[in-house]
Amino acid sequence: MIYCDPDQAILRLAQQLKGTGGRVFVAGGGVEPLVFADAYRRNPEAAAHLTFIGAAIPGVNHTDWASLHPTAKSEGIFVGADWRGSFEAGRFSLLPQAYSQAWSWLAATPLDAVLVQLTRPDADGYCSLGPSVDFQPAVLARAVLRIAHINPNLVAPTRGHKIALSQFDMVVEEAADHVAYHPGALDPSFAEIARHVQCHIDDGAALQVGLGKMGFAVLQTLTDRKNLTIHSGMIIDPVMGLMDCGAIADGPDAIVTGIAVGSAQLIARMSASSNIRFTPVSETHNYDVLSAIPRFTAINSALELDLFGQANAEFLGSRQISGIGGLTDFLRGAGRAPEGKPIIALNATAKGGTVSRIVPRLAQGAVSVPRNDVAIVATEFGSADLRGLSIDARAQALIGLAAPQHRDGLEQDWRLMRSLI
Repeated sequence: MIYCDPDQAILRLAQQLKGTGGRVFVAGGGVEPLVFADAYRRNPEAAAHLTFIGAAIPGVNHTDWASLHPTAKSEGIFVGADWRGSFEAGRFSLLPQAYSQAWSWLAATPLDAVLVQLTRPDADGYCSLGPSVDFQPAVLARAVLRIAHINPNLVAPTRGHKIALSQFDMVVEEAADHVAYHPGALDPSFAEIARHVQCHIDDGAALQVGLGKMGFAVLQTLTDRKNLTIHSGMIIDPVMGLMDCGAIADGPDAIVTGIAVGSAQLIARMSASSNIRFTPVSETHNYDVLSAIPRFTAINSALELDLFGQANAEFLGSRQISGIGGLTDFLRGAGRAPEGKPIIALNATAKGGTVSRIVPRLAQGAVSVPRNDVAIVATEFGSADLRGLSIDARAQALIGLAAPQHRDGLEQDWRLMRSLI
């Protein structure tokens, strides 16, 4: 094991790969090792011909690793605005995979090295992965070159994932800030949508919420619930409010998650609690695990829904702006769980009400969720449970969730489409 600075670490890696390129995993979520990105900017030739792979999250992670050298590339499961330029240039390769599939990909894809961020070692020489476990165990189990950034500011959760520091080839110790996240101000329509969603959330439910404004809005409405648990790929700041008001159950696995993303207060509090367990994607997104959780309630969002019930969570017009993420994992798990509830919540319109997000039919190639996985849908105009409905009844239910000014047009579109089926 070699102790060095970030510049020395990436130069040693380049020397080991002998300038022929290589595939390097970069941790994402709240523990993206940005000290190495800064080092590559100071030493761009060290990134020549490298392919950086991982599962960077739009809105949380902002570095375009493929931009670090003209011959560098990257691969991942989301298209984010910050690496859109590399995607358009053909230097970022999108893998259209759900989280559960991405775990298998990272466990098997050709790989030469990993860049991860860890806490300082404890008395036994073990470092924590911090409050962001997700995919790291899949790659750290492999026989590859391991490079660690030891961040003295990174908090070790009471119940998290640890690895022996002795398993690393190179170690860099440098203080860095935690990766913060906040979705921004919520439009008043989100409160209306959340009000319709909360009607489907019972006491004792096991919740999953997606990242973004919808998750914030929904969690803020649940302060009168009791005995809730959370099984989610990530947890966000409003979870603290639910703990404060007693809505979260008291128990060792009251919250099971892979990542905490948000304020420094959230990270510190979630890490200190013995009722919270941080665990990898192999558990948080495991279909067999999810489908066995009673009253598992998955709350996610989409960009569009069509009258057949198909959901688009990736395309804005013809432009790919995101990825599948955990959407299908959670919806399918909730769909099979005892008393489970798969929920998709979305604004009924965009562009000041001029564009309906309930559409006649999704554009070709834009189906992120097939109609058999779409169950409960909520907009600011109400909610509907599509399970057990015929195609005509589903269409009518969805038209009822559209903004009033778009309903007549959707009715006409459905009549025409129905006549051609």
